Amino acid sequence: MSNFDESQWIDSVRGILKNGLGIDTDLRPSIFTVPKTLMSSDPDSYTPQQLAIGPYHYWRPGLYEMERYKLAAAIRAETYLLGNHKFEYVVDQLEKHVLRIRACYQKVLTISNEALAWMMAIDASFLLEFLMVYPMKEGKVTTTYPSKSMSHLSGTKAALNTILRDLVMLENQIPLFVLRKMLEVEYSSLEAADEMLQAMLMGFCEELSPFKMMKDTPVINVSECQHLLDYLYDTIVPNAQETKVEITVVVEDQSGEAKESVTIEIDAAAAGDPTYVKKLFSLIWKYLSKVNFVKRLPWGKLSKALPGISLIVQMIQQMNPGKNGKEKSDDDSDMNKPPLMEEITIPSVTELANSLVHFRATTGDTSTVRFDAKKRTLHLPTISFDVNTEVILRNLVAYEASYASGPLVFTRYTELMNGIIDSEEDVKLLREKGIILNRLKSDAEVANLWNGMSKSIRLTKVPHIDKAIEGVNKYYNRQWNVKFRKNMRAYVFGSWKCLTFLAAITLLFLTMVQSFCSVYNCRKFKFVSGSSSVG
Repeated sequence: MSNFDESQWIDSVRGILKNGLGIDTDLRPSIFTVPKTLMSSDPDSYTPQQLAIGPYHYWRPGLYEMERYKLAAAIRAETYLLGNHKFEYVVDQLEKHVLRIRACYQKVLTISNEALAWMMAIDASFLLEFLMVYPMKEGKVTTTYPSKSMSHLSGTKAALNTILRDLVMLENQIPLFVLRKMLEVEYSSLEAADEMLQAMLMGFCEELSPFKMMKDTPVINVSECQHLLDYLYDTIVPNAQETKVEITVVVEDQSGEAKESVTIEIDAAAAGDPTYVKKLFSLIWKYLSKVNFVKRLPWGKLSKALPGISLIVQMIQQMNPGKNGKEKSDDDSDMNKPPLMEEITIPSVTELANSLVHFRATTGDTSTVRFDAKKRTLHLPTISFDVNTEVILRNLVAYEASYASGPLVFTRYTELMNGIIDSEEDVKLLREKGIILNRLKSDAEVANLWNGMSKSIRLTKVPHIDKAIEGVNKYYNRQWNVKFRKNMRAYVFGSWKCLTFLAAITLLFLTMVQSFCSVYNCRKFKFVSGSSSVG
């Protein structure tokens, strides 16, 4: 606090109150600083090592050396602008959107609008030139950015991997619409620019994603993605479209005419959840009870004449027990509660294999996780491990924790893998089944990677993954050898204090007997008692 300047802070607050925050407050930030709980576990996985993209790490001394390569990319980009525009034209176009750019960042950016626009233009030029190699691999021919322009940076595999890891870090992103604006100046239309950007990102994610992308994967709209990491996240954790089921209830007035129409919406995906079914019937009855026709029905006589009606009435009364306007509602009692720690507990791969559980690799993303109880098979997506995988996984978890408003699907998947992998033997079994493709030096490295990703921001429920965990635990706990071990642990090993006490009492008793026999001749005593009894 010694360096805090009160007058400067007051001037800053006055300027903000007078001129506004300088950002579009209606937009939600998408580029965050990594939460401290995650950053503390492995800072190198979240901090750029060679390349700074965006304002968070731009002026770090160790990264500023890459500035000359970015300026060289900007010079080459100028030669491909339509209409003989200069590079300043791109900067001017981006400066018109500077409020939107600032709104994408969680931290308040203290640099000027002009400097921010220049930074975005230069970084976008470099990033587009770097990504241009991926549509070329897919066979798409482009007249811009020669393929050899990045050869001086990607001369070695190690240098290329370092840049790739830096590009997927949460704190090292720029808004994707900046790339679209840049390409729009170079192509004849926005549609052509989006098509080329789509090809770049698809090729980049296919190269970098730990999961194998399916050919029939729905195309992700680049206009709906926030940045490069967000696009990669969407390919691994597709957004489930929420299908709404609408039920309209018309309430009549005394004359029998329609008075009001009420529409009830529920998620079709949760149709099998008893909580949602209960909620649906409660809402329907709430409004049907206001209808004159329903009020006039002789429910007492109907329930006596038709047994089925009485069951329905009882069910409705149980779901609406309250009278005098007081109703107990537990619609959301369990839906949004975080899972308990014991719910995350799951046997290791080795323990499951010893209990005759099979493992089968699936092609796709995290949505393919499931457990088939009849076939005793746990289905898991194939995931490959190389020198870039840990950085990718950690930053995906960090981004999901910072941005996702719903369930943390990818985080839950990492918790599942962390639960079933305890040792290199577990990794070996999954590798033999094709679930893990290991390009690292040993299986122990993969095991240490998963075990090191134990920290998460918050616990969450993901229906299909939690269903798989529950199914595995139910099957495993039914095995006789598991029950035997648990009983031994609970009733034998768990009672060691009692057993120790009994052993001490027994030892004390024997010591007393030995002392007694040392004073009195126990052998003679037995002989006398024996002879007397005989006589």
